[in-house]
Amino acid sequence: MASRENPNFPSADELVDPRNLIDHFKYWRHDAILAALDARRHEFVVVLENFAYDFNIATAIRNANAFLAREVWIVGRRRFDRRGAMGTHRYQHVHHTKDEAALLARQKGNGMRIVAVDNVPGAVSLIGYAWQPNSVLVFGQEQIGVAPHALAAADDIVYIPQYGSTRSINVGTASGIAMFSYAASVLGEPPGWDHDTGAAIDQ
Repeated sequence: MASRENPNFPSADELVDPRNLIDHFKYWRHDAILAALDARRHEFVVVLENFAYDFNIATAIRNANAFLAREVWIVGRRRFDRRGAMGTHRYQHVHHTKDEAALLARQKGNGMRIVAVDNVPGAVSLIGYAWQPNSVLVFGQEQIGVAPHALAAADDIVYIPQYGSTRSINVGTASGIAMFSYAASVLGEPPGWDHDTGAAIDQ
């Protein structure tokens, strides 16, 4: 609909993009946004164990979008509460599997390093952890943690040091901390976007 003041100019309503996007991608088509993200995705993969429709799955997917994971795998139930994703699941390659052991074995066979995030005995602190670019980050279900078979398959198990009285933090928050740790260690500052070409540029 054109504005009343100028019939050749879009109305104010048409100039509002309700999607949760950075300014660079406002008004872009979904397929164009996905193509631009695919051109600069990082090596790391996220694995989320979903055994009880965990709301934190959506938060972890949103975090995977923020740090531009190559792909996200949901283990177990296909369904999850998508509200926390704020639409970001549409811009991530999200897959499902019921066989986590086979998935991790396949990732290892492709040269990936399995890193489970859990505060179990023997885990090493995330502070100072030397991330490898080809990492698979595995997160368990709330209150249960990473499944034993996944812990056994892990090359490393890391935990997030805490300073208060609680034993753990929810997996949605933990996933964001771990992905930021990976990004800070491996990727450094993110590049900007060229507004004319849509390509990534170094800052």
